[in-house]
Amino acid sequence: MSQDTLTQAAATPTTVAVQPAEIVREYGPFPGADRVGGVTHDGRQVWAATGPRLLAFDPAGGEPTRTLELPADAGTAFDGKHLYQIAESRIDKIDPATGQVVASIPAPGKGGDSGLTWAEGSLWVGQYRDRKIHQIDPATGAIRRTIESNRFVTGVTWVDGDMWHGTWEGDESELRRIDPQNGAVLERLEMPPGTAVSGLESDGADLFYCGGGGSGKVRAVRRPKRVVA
Repeated sequence: MSQDTLTQAAATPTTVAVQPAEIVREYGPFPGADRVGGVTHDGRQVWAATGPRLLAFDPAGGEPTRTLELPADAGTAFDGKHLYQIAESRIDKIDPATGQVVASIPAPGKGGDSGLTWAEGSLWVGQYRDRKIHQIDPATGAIRRTIESNRFVTGVTWVDGDMWHGTWEGDESELRRIDPQNGAVLERLEMPPGTAVSGLESDGADLFYCGGGGSGKVRAVRRPKRVVA
């Protein structure tokens, strides 16, 4: 299958809207979980990848509701029925009702993968140090196209037709809305210094859930209303 590579301009346009991220709530650290990688939202609860297990919690009360003893190294996604979880160099498809892995595909980064989300019938996989996002076939893992970034890519998500991804370099993290056709940065939400973004998922409404890396926390960030020029 041919790969359509969409390249972002090397410099961020000076007209990009930049504002501080509004953190509205923090969850965790959770018992037995000293780090959080990927996060996803299944319409009712938030799932967080904590390394040796997947943990679900109620976003209203913040209390853990379930754990699945499965490798959960990085990005997590939900397609409306199944969970998908990056585990080393593969992506596992998981039945959340039973906790069983029903299928696995190779991860495109062969272990260098970060974020994960589901949209438009595809999985979208962040490549941290490669600064890329791949759209892949969820049945085979074949790359359908690639978007390039000029920052390390952590979590990725789609909401209302908009694509967002997290960045994390050194002491700086932010959320970026990008043009999915060419990767151009359209909007930036700057996290407070020292606040990591290791995973990212929308709740489908006005919140983003952000994995907090070694803090062991998940943070809810308000999604800004779209500014129309």
